[in-house]
Amino acid sequence: MAHALPLGPTARARRLPPVLAVVAVVALLALPLAPGGGGGAHPADAVSALAVLYCALRLVRDRRRPLSRTAAVVFGLPVLGLAVAAVGAVSPGAGPAGLGRYLQVFVLVPAAVLLLVRDRADVRLLTWSMVGLALWQGAVGVHQYVTGTGASYQGERIRAVGTFGPQDVMGMATVVSLGLVCAMGLALGGRTPVRRRLLAAGCALALLLPLALSFSRGAWIATAVTCAVQLLLAGVRRALAVGAAVVAAAVVLVGGFGVGTAMLQERVGSITRVTDAPDQSVTDRYTMWAAAAGMWRERPLTGVGLKGFPEHRDAHASLALSSGSETDGAGTGYRRQPLLSPHNMYLLVLAEQGLLGLLTLAGSWLALLVLGLRALRGARRDEGSVPDCAFVACGLLVWQLTDFAYADIGGPSTVLTAVCLGLAAWWALGSAAREVPQR
Repeated sequence: MAHALPLGPTARARRLPPVLAVVAVVALLALPLAPGGGGGAHPADAVSALAVLYCALRLVRDRRRPLSRTAAVVFGLPVLGLAVAAVGAVSPGAGPAGLGRYLQVFVLVPAAVLLLVRDRADVRLLTWSMVGLALWQGAVGVHQYVTGTGASYQGERIRAVGTFGPQDVMGMATVVSLGLVCAMGLALGGRTPVRRRLLAAGCALALLLPLALSFSRGAWIATAVTCAVQLLLAGVRRALAVGAAVVAAAVVLVGGFGVGTAMLQERVGSITRVTDAPDQSVTDRYTMWAAAAGMWRERPLTGVGLKGFPEHRDAHASLALSSGSETDGAGTGYRRQPLLSPHNMYLLVLAEQGLLGLLTLAGSWLALLVLGLRALRGARRDEGSVPDCAFVACGLLVWQLTDFAYADIGGPSTVLTAVCLGLAAWWALGSAAREVPQR
């Protein structure tokens, strides 16, 4: 009787799921940033470029068509507006740099994720890696709050920022929010073993604490909106039951913070006072929004060019704009960071790329959302239940589109935006998303 020969290293490597290249990108975001190094490239960005190269090499080796016609249109649409905006950049170096960053986040890495993810098992592997990253960053953030080693907030070093530091104060909030959305999607999936669903639900509840301690109003709003959408997609009854459990858990968590309770209440209350009594950060944001709108009115079709917002800001901003934001704590000294973006992705695109850029870029996002929701409805009709990967993919896209109203790209956590868009594209555009049976 013949015996099978043991697999060599090359054969074993070929059996590894290609999605591990994307998992490596997520895992590298757990590395701490060097003090003052928030403005440079992160190792995760370098590995994302390697993942794109690896995907391209696989396509050449397998000699297969990379994208369907619909996927090519969705990913190719933003390139038109980006190319025009790059030509109109304020300096010769700004155009290629801005074009490369936008292509990385909105075209190349999402397309690579779409092609490297083979089935729902790969989606779950990538999703759990994002949950694991969120738990790690959340644990670091809670430790920072408890020990008073976080970023400065109202004179106290209690703001949870994880390993990103105060130079990327939104990094941990973004990672924790996306991890919570992933955990919620895993917990809502139909035909998933009860033990896995309970584990995912426990992770989602655990991530509420570091999310609260991030003091990020934009992340709170985007997460609340997304979780509500996920629950409604799962059914009204389940939405009411899970919503009641989340509210009860939030009351218990917030009730044990002592002095932190007053700060959280003040931060939550400030959301409803953004028009009546805005703080300086809100005033700065309104002023930069107005400046972005002024740039668009000056050049409505093509905008002021990629990376042109900082150069044109002072010419369009009022005197209400402060000179910059203050950062301190979490292992770094006091720094004053200039305000170089409007903290609104839609207005940033409108200002720098004009109507052409906004219609092409936002149009591709809207296409993914419509196709993803249609695929979710088709899965419910064909399979009798909605798989967890559908809740995850649609939830991540909803979170990004909501958060873009309060934030834009920038910082190491931006590479997660590309991963989220890739997962959303796999569900919306990949035929495997609807043909592979639930495992």
